[in-house]
Order: sequence, then structure tokens, then C-alpha cells
Amino acid sequence: MYPNLYYAFKDLFGINLPGLRFINSFGFFVAIAFLAAAWVLTKELKRKERAGLLVGKDVKIMVGKPAGMTELLLNFFLGFLLGYKILGLFLADNSSTADPQEFIFSGEGNWPAGIIAGLLFAGIKWYEKNKQKLAQPEERTIRIWPHDRVGDLVIYAALFGFLGAKIFHNLENWNEFVRNPVEALLSFSGLTFYGGLICAAAAIWIYARKHKIGFRHLCDAVAPGLLIAYAIGRIGCQVSGDGDWGILNSAYITTPDSKVALADTATFRATLEQNKNFYLKTFNTLSLEGVHHKRVKAPGWLPDWMIAYPYPHNVINEGTPIAGCTGQQYCSQLPVPVFPTPFYETVTCLIFFMLLWTFRRRFKVPGTMFAVYLIINGIERFFVEKIRVNTKYDIGGFHPTQAEIISTLLVIAGIGLYLFFTKKKPA
Repeated sequence: MYPNLYYAFKDLFGINLPGLRFINSFGFFVAIAFLAAAWVLTKELKRKERAGLLVGKDVKIMVGKPAGMTELLLNFFLGFLLGYKILGLFLADNSSTADPQEFIFSGEGNWPAGIIAGLLFAGIKWYEKNKQKLAQPEERTIRIWPHDRVGDLVIYAALFGFLGAKIFHNLENWNEFVRNPVEALLSFSGLTFYGGLICAAAAIWIYARKHKIGFRHLCDAVAPGLLIAYAIGRIGCQVSGDGDWGILNSAYITTPDSKVALADTATFRATLEQNKNFYLKTFNTLSLEGVHHKRVKAPGWLPDWMIAYPYPHNVINEGTPIAGCTGQQYCSQLPVPVFPTPFYETVTCLIFFMLLWTFRRRFKVPGTMFAVYLIINGIERFFVEKIRVNTKYDIGGFHPTQAEIISTLLVIAGIGLYLFFTKKKPA
């Protein structure tokens, strides 16, 4: 596992760059996911614009004005925050930044770096405006196309997606939230994809209505981007070991050197007993009926880690100490390996993305490609829930997880939308 880029570069390239320890692996892949989604969305919006399916909007702007005091102060403030916190994180001593997240949310920072970065940002804004300054500012009409708004769409999706993911995660893990609400709200771990999807969709719908962008065409253009973003984001989950993994694979146990070895039922029971402090905290029992597990052996042509993975050095320090691991912040592994569900979801969503991207021109009715996305995404998530550990609800004798409920509703909604749109085919 690579909790942050420092460990990745040190292990893969033998390069020791202490500053990289502040760049979380999961956050890095989330950033890549947003960039990939933005690129795919831009390509698809341009295709729809060329086909006459989406049109631009004329907007009047004032050009030639010098930078105003409000603009300069805003840029100074943003630059100051960047320098005070982010640059301060890299310039501070190791004892102050042992926990980067705590440092970010504390009052600590680097004042000289903040002031210098603030002046730099304000100076750049002044220079840009001064370069375009006219003797007499004038009003001009420009046409803004939907693909020009991709940056705004990504920002809205990121902000409201993160907010929704946190809200839904805390609803799903209410007991943990009640125990420590401040940490639960401020932590960057603990995100529920469907919460982010729902809140981000609502925000983008409002944005699209405001700027008169055809929402059904926009949804179709977004669908492939959502799949590629989700696939890349799950790489971050797998690489960092953020706890979003599957249930125990009782056909294996973890060895001291972080490998996996075949085990019979007796050995599995013994491993649970040896690590009872950890597993009682997780399952509240050591009985085979109460511990979530499946016994699956990997076929000879498949690497064991694809079926059973112990997530050594995971970012949340879940599990038991790794023998001989000293001088590192992340020294835990799972005593019994689990199914690496982030890997499964990455592979599945990449396949779905390629299929949707290949056949996207065949969806002639607006909204139908997004409906298909809802169906395949719901099916994928529903089945992966069968080998994941999640909070279960008691509804009329059934015990579904939050994700199973939402994924089922998404499949039903996708089928309903597809039938509705195809019946009301536009001229």
C-alpha cells in the first residue's frame, strides 16, 4: 500500500522526497479522476455542439477595465490561504506536520509564505487586467458554449459531491458520527459515492437550468465521464487502503511478511482468536455466523491478491502491527485478507466506460445513455455489495445496505427513464 506519494516514489523509484508525504494517494487519484471526467465531458459536449444538439448562450461582458480593489483583495486572500497552509505544510518541521489533516484544520501556518503568495496572486491579477486595459472600457457580446462551462461544472460537482458523500457516509455510520461528530465531518476519509452522485446531480441540474443547457443532453455527456472518474477514484481506494474493501476471505490468512497463505477452517478460527481485540471491535463476535466472510480459493491462473489481499501499510492503520515495521507512520495489515472490491470496481467500470464510449453515437434519444448508465452502475454496485462490509438496515425482515437500496432504486429509475424517453421520442 502507498498511503501517500512519498511511499510510492520511495518504493517504485528509490527516490526520497519528504515533501510528497503530504500528498495523499487517495486524494491524488481523485484529482486525476476529476481531470479525466472533465476531458471526457468536454469531448462529448463538443460533439453534441457540432451536431447542433447543444447551443451557446450570448453573454455581455465589460472589457478593458483595470483590476478593482475587490478582485485584488480576493486574489490576495486566496493566495494567502495557499501560502499560509499548503506552503506552510511543506516548510514546517516534521513534528508540526505529523498529521497533515490536523495541521490544515488548525490555526498553524507560515505567515511570510502566506503574505508572499497573496501578493503574488494579487500581482498576477493586476498584471492580467492591466495588459487588457483600454482607454475607454467597452461592453462586448460573446458566445459561451456548454463546453466552456466544464470548469464550473467540475467545481460544482466536486464541492457538492464531497458534501453529499460526507452526509450519506455519516448517515450510514451514525454511531461513529455520534461518538466524534467533528472528526467525522472534517475527515477526508469516509465518503459514500451515491451521496456524492445525488447531491452533485442536484447542483448541476440547477446550474444547467440557470444557463439554459439542455439537461438531458448534458446528462448523456456526463455519463461516460462518471464511469471513468469512478474507476480512477477506486484505484485510489485500492492503492491507499482506505478501508473501502470487501469481507474476509476465510480461505487464506496473512503471513508475517504481508503475503497470503491458504488456511483451513481451524486455522481461520485460530487467527480470529489470536486477533480477537481487532475482530471483536469490528464484528462484536468471533462466531463464524457473525463474522462476515466467504471461502473462495483463487484458481491457478489468477494471482492470490485478486481474491485475498491483506492491505499492508493501509492509510487508516486498520488491522494489527506488521512485524519488523518500525520508523513508519503506517505499519498495520489485516490478519485475514479480504476481497479487494476497489480493484473489481475499477475493472468493471473501465469496461462499462469503453462500452458506453464506443456506442455513444447510437443513443439517438436524449437521456437514454444516462438511463443506461444508471442501470449498469446500479447493477455493478448491487453485486459488489454482496462481498463488502456495510451497515445493514432492517426493513420488513430484509437487511439491505444503504448502497443496495440506492443501487436498486437507480436500476428502477434507469429502466423507467429509458422507457419514458423512448416512448416520448422527439421529432
